[in-house]
Amino acid sequence: MTVAHAPHLGRMPAPSAHPDTGLTLDQLPVRTVATIREVHCARHDGGALKRRLMELGFVPGERVQVLRRVFAGRGPLAVRVGTSTFAMRRLESSLIEVVPA
Repeated sequence: MTVAHAPHLGRMPAPSAHPDTGLTLDQLPVRTVATIREVHCARHDGGALKRRLMELGFVPGERVQVLRRVFAGRGPLAVRVGTSTFAMRRLESSLIEVVPA
């Protein structure tokens, strides 16, 4: 039996902004302070990731800042929300809609 090559199975597409939204945390320039406008649900998780992000303090109205990008912007982000600092994957940060302050 021959298996056809499926290049899309080996790599996940890069996260992008949630449809119908503006700037997301993964797009925010380093050191720019912003305010969280909304936290969106990820597809296929039933809102679990949104709940977890909100439990960590990523709630509308909270100030947030990207401190550092790893691997030329393709890796995780170091993010400060309130007085806490987190390492975030691009998937999580793409769910957080922000407005620059």
